[in-house]
Amino acid sequence: MWDREGRAFSMYKRMPSRDHSAVFDVEENSALSQKNMDVQTTDPSWWLSFPHVVVSTLASFLFGYHLGVVNEPLESISLDLNFSGNTLAEGLVVSTCLGGALIGCLFSGWIADGVGRRRAFQLCALPMIIGASLSATTKTLAGMLIGRFLVGTGMGLGPSVVALYVTEVSPASVRGTYGSFIQIASCLGLMGALFIGIPIKGIVGWWRICFWVSTIPAGFLAFAMIFCAESPHWLYKQGRSAEAEAEFERLLGGSHVKFAMAELTKLDRGDEADTVKLSELLYGRHFRVVYIGSILFALQQLSGINAVFYFSSSVFKSAGVPSDVANVLIGVANLLGSIIAMLLMDKLGRKMLLLWSFFGMAISMLLQVAAANTYVSGFASLYLSVGGMLMFVFTFALGAGPVPSLLLPEIFPSRIRAEAVAFCMSVYWVFNFFVGLLFLGINSRLSYGDTECSHETASNDVIRCAFLYADSGFSMAECKI
Repeated sequence: MWDREGRAFSMYKRMPSRDHSAVFDVEENSALSQKNMDVQTTDPSWWLSFPHVVVSTLASFLFGYHLGVVNEPLESISLDLNFSGNTLAEGLVVSTCLGGALIGCLFSGWIADGVGRRRAFQLCALPMIIGASLSATTKTLAGMLIGRFLVGTGMGLGPSVVALYVTEVSPASVRGTYGSFIQIASCLGLMGALFIGIPIKGIVGWWRICFWVSTIPAGFLAFAMIFCAESPHWLYKQGRSAEAEAEFERLLGGSHVKFAMAELTKLDRGDEADTVKLSELLYGRHFRVVYIGSILFALQQLSGINAVFYFSSSVFKSAGVPSDVANVLIGVANLLGSIIAMLLMDKLGRKMLLLWSFFGMAISMLLQVAAANTYVSGFASLYLSVGGMLMFVFTFALGAGPVPSLLLPEIFPSRIRAEAVAFCMSVYWVFNFFVGLLFLGINSRLSYGDTECSHETASNDVIRCAFLYADSGFSMAECKI
């Protein structure tokens, strides 16, 4: 009896201790939650992650540069390598790069998940250096095509990885702004290629310099990535939580590490660690999101925007505008639209910019329709056509350009993010490949032949040709009138 009472008394004495401990735990957790809430309401400093994002966007710069590097020099390349007048060979110089990009893009998700984001950037830079060097030194069409293919594999790997990296290392408060850096870097790369190509007619063999120049930013990207932070999301996914915390401290600051890790744990809860299969992307529970992303990239390319970037020199030359002036106008319109998108991305949201961007592109096509009207005079149709194209590029850069690559990494769960982004961007490269390959051939088949005519008739024919291409999903190119 006394033994039972003694045990009961002992239990009674320990009860307050447990209650006090429980109360202490609740208070401690409550204080921690409140602290996390305070951290959440105070945005991390943007400048900590800024250098890492800037270095990563060099991949986008190289992407834009290699998209436009053959725009102006294509004629000189064809003359020096003895395939002038062969539209199929000229198309291959463009599309072989895009075919390589498709290969690189298909494997980019598995590479980024296998070796990490930083090493994936370095692997992206390596074929760009080798391929550009081969293209710059070759004396045959075959050498040029091999070099372009190698460059393309790096181009395909780069955009997928940079989209993942920027999303995973950026504070949520400036993620949209940083995402716009991707588009701005592509614009600057494209403008750089167009400006580098300006002396092409005055200096023999200048097109080789155009390829050599691209090895400089590629080499810097590979070197600078040694000092950049690895993606904390990737480290956490590999079970390296301590390293993920250290990288969060570099990117966000020490006071935000606990909240960032808590959010990361919540986002990854329930994700299995097994390998993602292609069938899961096509038929799994996330297949609707994958299809939406693929359609966004398909519509982006069917608009004909990259046909403008590849062949803008020929386009404006047909309309009587000097190619160097045309390249400047295209580059300025693209850059201006990208800067405005950067300022509005986190204020208006992704969906709003995307809707207004496609609406503006449709309006620009209506200007092309007006320019093709036979009742419009030659100069009026010329201004409407050139103005419509510049408006098309500008409105594209407002939303249809930057939003898809930023939106998709945000909406995919962490487990399938890299593979799903790679799959969606491979759709981009498929459509891009066929635009580059078939555009010049379609143009030559639909041309009106080499006949002499008045300036007014020639202008109307050029614009009518441009409208036909734009309506079929391509864009303007040089019409033989």
